[in-house]
Amino acid sequence: MVDEKLRYSDADLAEFKEILLKKIEKAQADLDLIRSAYMNDLNNGTDDTSPTFKAFEEGSETMSKEANSQLATRQEKFIRDLKNALFRVENKTYGVCKVTGKLISKERLKVVPHATMSIEAKNLQR
Repeated sequence: MVDEKLRYSDADLAEFKEILLKKIEKAQADLDLIRSAYMNDLNNGTDDTSPTFKAFEEGSETMSKEANSQLATRQEKFIRDLKNALFRVENKTYGVCKVTGKLISKERLKVVPHATMSIEAKNLQR
């Protein structure tokens, strides 16, 4: 009978920690970029153009700000999920499926480092 691993080794956790830190750094940079686009109040000088064009311009600007706001919210959640995964690395519970209690495959964690469920558990949800 083969004993199934209950957690990843410290060496594996260190490797995952590096992946998570890089992802957090990139995600934070992306969030800063989204926020700067959202906060930027560019005036394209439409004051002297036709009122119809100005109305279209303002509508487009509003839609763009809403889209950027939604992107920022999703990016903030992604960063929060990555930081939670980092916390799980620190307390050595990283990579354990919250449904099955089995280890999530390394391949999955390298692609989706904030995953909390194995593919098996994800498929059971459907």
